[in-house]
Amino acid sequence: MAIYRVRGDAQSYGHEIGILLIACSNPFPPGDVGNASSYRYPVLYETIRSVTIDSLINEGDRSMARDVIAAALRLQDMGVKAITSDCGYMLHFQDEVATALKVPVMLSSLLQLPLIAATLAPRASIGIICANSSRLTQPLLSLAYPNPTRAVHIVGMEDAPAFRSAILDEEGTLDTDAVEAEIVERAKGLVAQHPEVGAILLECSNLPPYAAAVQRATGRHVFDFLTMIDFFQAAGRRHAYQGGY
Repeated sequence: MAIYRVRGDAQSYGHEIGILLIACSNPFPPGDVGNASSYRYPVLYETIRSVTIDSLINEGDRSMARDVIAAALRLQDMGVKAITSDCGYMLHFQDEVATALKVPVMLSSLLQLPLIAATLAPRASIGIICANSSRLTQPLLSLAYPNPTRAVHIVGMEDAPAFRSAILDEEGTLDTDAVEAEIVERAKGLVAQHPEVGAILLECSNLPPYAAAVQRATGRHVFDFLTMIDFFQAAGRRHAYQGGY
């Protein structure tokens, strides 16, 4: 048995991962970061109303940093053991949030780049499939991969009709078969143009449902938000039921 202590701000207990959501109206099918059934453990969501797809992805606005930190602190107070987000471009706030918190912070799937690079052959490169390639700039990428040892090749989904209408334009309906076909087409084109690509990273939190299809089509290892979140949850699980959680 263990001694448990009440937390003043807690309404529930036992959440493994806290997830910061940007304010959007996208559908979240199973496998998406925003769908709780994607996890084998309890997660807790917190929406940041001031962070939208337009402000974060299309405009690269960083003025909401204080709101992001406040939301992350609320999740920490609820007892989560690590905090992530539902947008790879939340990398803008990684350092500030990590500095303000006591638990591990992993706001972007792009943080996996150094690990992926370390596992590949010297001549291999990394492919990235992202929501909007024009916004995945070198300064932003360098926040996750400051000392690149492998070339990175980026393909965007911004001109894919099914993806764009559902995710970037937030029209309210998502055709998963159509999006899967679009991302598989881009992945196959990526490795055809760059056959030295040794692994593929999906930046967008809406793309993990299609990771298996990308892996089948390309034969490459595919990394995404869920591979990162599961990794951190596994690293913290041995403390899951000890005093005070």
